[in-house]
Amino acid sequence: MKVSGAAAGLLAALESLLGALCAGLLALVLIASLAAAILRYVFGAGFPGSEDLGIWLHVALIALGAPLALGSALAMRFDLLTKLLPERGKAAAGLLADVFTLLAGLVLASGGLRIGVMLGGTSPTLGLPEWMRFGFLGAGGALILLALALRRIAGGETARLLLALALSLALHLAAARFSVSAAFPPSLTLGLIALLGLLTGAPLPHAFIAAAYLAIPFGSPLPEQSVAAAVVTGVSKFLLLAIPFFLLAGGFLASSGAAARMLRFAAALVGHRRGGLAQTALLTSVLFSGASGSSVANAAFGATAFQPELAKNGYPPAQAGAIVAAASTLDNVIPPSIAFLLLAAATNLSVGALMLGGFAAGGVMALCLAAVLRLTAPPEAARPRAGAQERLSAAKAALPALGLGVVIVAGVRMGLTTVTEAAALAACYALLLGLSAGMRARALFGVFRQAAVEASVVGLLIGAAGPFALLLAMDGVSGLLSGFVSGLGWGPLGVMLLLNLMLLLIGLVLDVGAAILLFAPIFLPLAVAAGIDPVYFGVILVANLMIGGLTPPAGILIYVVSGATRIPAGALFRAVGPYLAALLCSLGLLVAGALLL
Repeated sequence: MKVSGAAAGLLAALESLLGALCAGLLALVLIASLAAAILRYVFGAGFPGSEDLGIWLHVALIALGAPLALGSALAMRFDLLTKLLPERGKAAAGLLADVFTLLAGLVLASGGLRIGVMLGGTSPTLGLPEWMRFGFLGAGGALILLALALRRIAGGETARLLLALALSLALHLAAARFSVSAAFPPSLTLGLIALLGLLTGAPLPHAFIAAAYLAIPFGSPLPEQSVAAAVVTGVSKFLLLAIPFFLLAGGFLASSGAAARMLRFAAALVGHRRGGLAQTALLTSVLFSGASGSSVANAAFGATAFQPELAKNGYPPAQAGAIVAAASTLDNVIPPSIAFLLLAAATNLSVGALMLGGFAAGGVMALCLAAVLRLTAPPEAARPRAGAQERLSAAKAALPALGLGVVIVAGVRMGLTTVTEAAALAACYALLLGLSAGMRARALFGVFRQAAVEASVVGLLIGAAGPFALLLAMDGVSGLLSGFVSGLGWGPLGVMLLLNLMLLLIGLVLDVGAAILLFAPIFLPLAVAAGIDPVYFGVILVANLMIGGLTPPAGILIYVVSGATRIPAGALFRAVGPYLAALLCSLGLLVAGALLL
């Protein structure tokens, strides 16, 4: 008991320290980005090295934040199947999941160290040794090992930890020394091993990093240091700094009361209609989408703001939660959208063009959801129609937050700012809203910490997809699929239906971010070869994959609402059926529109 108690104390201290460091790093990244923007637009001067500084700090943020997600929903564990196993099966799956996590930590730590020994030179803009950027992730791997070890010891599972550590060390040593004759290309082997890791409940990024290393005996040309380098390279893009900034903006909007003012405005517009409370939840989600860009953030906000009220007004609790989850799909479609940022980073599509398409797609999805909400609404007490003065007052109160998304998209589309600069300005603006609302230091720190941890998880996921994407390119998978689809002789309609069906199946088991990073570079050339506009297809791809947030077994939005409301995920999956049908209808309309235009 003394050992477990000491481990629990050390774990709490470690997580507290890492959380503070991550919040501080995010604040530094924001300050550096704002300083560069001010120098550029106000004084017409440059900030040498500002982009590289932001990238390096972002890599450090990802490394330090990686261990903080181990015990939360942010770990992206696919554990629905493991919950159905008997106790012995759950124990075996948990052991294997730990093996994947420990092996991923070993690969990052050892690979980062090897690169540090091999790599010379300094950054021309920062004057710092190049090995430091890779050393950050090596330190992150070591921290993952430490955090998991403390977690298991604190839980009285020392024997499980020792066995998992022995197995992971054995695999780490054996993978670099043996070779196996395989009939499959290395990328397929990597995918199958990663699938095994996911089925055991290992965190998704850890499963892919460990699988990239375990593919070496099966012909993968990526040694350990190349796997670690691919992870770092995958996140070393200035565009990706917009993700923590948008998360920060959404956090400040929710904490400052700006989101509540949007709720009041939405209620003034649609609260008197049939299903008015549900329609208010939907419209608030649409308005919140224009400033946040994070479906998970919107789902968490809606689960606390709307689900209890819907339940009090005649909606069964599971249906109320399902409405919140379904409305949250819009946040990654209506700009600014983190999903579009990931898509642009993976395919080099124009972020501004994707955002314009997102407005149209989000509108179609919202209208289809509104129709079904009206049809499925239980009898509610009649609400008086808001008068013109009340609507005007609500609009004025909500205007500061409402204009945020429009300014971001207009600035990016008109070329006035880069996406990252626009996101930094949005975060600063939302911070000012929070300060004007009287947010205290503790609340401000909490927003910075939460956004930093979420950004770290997304960043590690992006990096983990790097080795797989590299192997897919080496194996020529895109060309093989393109040849196969061309051989079918199908026109744009057939190709579009085939790709959307595949995306729906992928969305069943993968988070939207992972699915975009892994499959968008493969599917986009197929769509272009069939004569489909790449931007239209990119928008449809994101809309399609967001539906996966509501479908079992992955269904991240369902799990977020379940965690916030304590409603069983199974009940939410059953209740979301009508809204899932509405989103599928909207997907059909988007496909038809893309083919007609």
